[in-house]
Amino acid sequence: MYSIRNTGPAEQTLSTEKDPRWQAVVERNPDFDDQFVYAVKTTGIYCRPSSPSRHPKPENVIFFSSAEEAEAHGFRPSKRIQQDQGSTNSRHIKLISRACWQIEQADIEPSLNTLATSAGLSPFHFHRVFKAITGMTPKKYAQAHRAQRVHNELTNSHSVTRAIYDAGFNSSSRFYESSRKILGMKPLDFKEGGNNTDIYFAVGECYLGAILVAQSIKGICAIFLGNNPDKLVRDLQDRFPNANLIGNDRLYEQLVARVVGFLENPEMDLQLPLDIQGTAFQKRVWAALQDIPAGTTVSYTDIAEKIGSPKSVRAVAGACGANLLAVAIPCHRVVRRDGSLSGYRWGIERKQQLLDKESQLSP
Repeated sequence: MYSIRNTGPAEQTLSTEKDPRWQAVVERNPDFDDQFVYAVKTTGIYCRPSSPSRHPKPENVIFFSSAEEAEAHGFRPSKRIQQDQGSTNSRHIKLISRACWQIEQADIEPSLNTLATSAGLSPFHFHRVFKAITGMTPKKYAQAHRAQRVHNELTNSHSVTRAIYDAGFNSSSRFYESSRKILGMKPLDFKEGGNNTDIYFAVGECYLGAILVAQSIKGICAIFLGNNPDKLVRDLQDRFPNANLIGNDRLYEQLVARVVGFLENPEMDLQLPLDIQGTAFQKRVWAALQDIPAGTTVSYTDIAEKIGSPKSVRAVAGACGANLLAVAIPCHRVVRRDGSLSGYRWGIERKQQLLDKESQLSP
């Protein structure tokens, strides 16, 4: 038996034929598939040592310690590796979907080790796969689900204390420690429609018409677009009927100017804290939307597959429609599979205008 020391391509001082990794390739030895890959300079493709493909000439071979390293150097995977990756991704989607169900059904938040053991993965690998598929860590997902339960219970229960326990908190002290982070205000204030809560807002004009930007203690909680500024303010009042809505603040109006500037230049970073309130599923969708680069579009099916719920296309569309943060969470970049435009909370004409504006960006 021979041993192999992983080295990057820059360290390949031995001739390929004398490199012990080449011997593993010649033997098509699967024992080394997780130790390195080899790339062929003439084809631009990389393979595992056990690949059944015809052996290339040794002088055309470069070794890499991982597939990621090979791709970083411009090589693409072989068809067999692509098929394996697709199969692995499908399996991971099923595992993570089950883990999400476990989190949602549990009265006490499952530990990372518990979830990883159930999925048959190491905690480190499970954590990485969960975030890649859902856009959130397991803990963030659990927190988002718990927050939605709190919202629902406070809305439907006559008692704050009852709502706390029904939402899964085993003590009121634990909940009150995190209530402001979850709700952005005291639980009784939330139950009473934002009572005693200050929400700053301002209305401005942009190329899409009127724009309203509102901010809670946690961050920007609403960006509304429309034709009638008064209607935008009424929409905000309906959202928080008992909050202290504070308008005409000159410092806050500068924030609106930043959002309008972002509309004019979608490539810039908005760099504003967001108060994102929604279900765990909605937050997964919205996180995926924030990864769509300006100037590009994806389908609702693409988003459903990305978050690990390929059969939830309708729910994805519903999450896009529930988004209160226009442009900051770019739901306008999601279209039908044939590329045609579907509905948009602030009007399909504005959706087209936003996409037209972004299509002018340099690739």
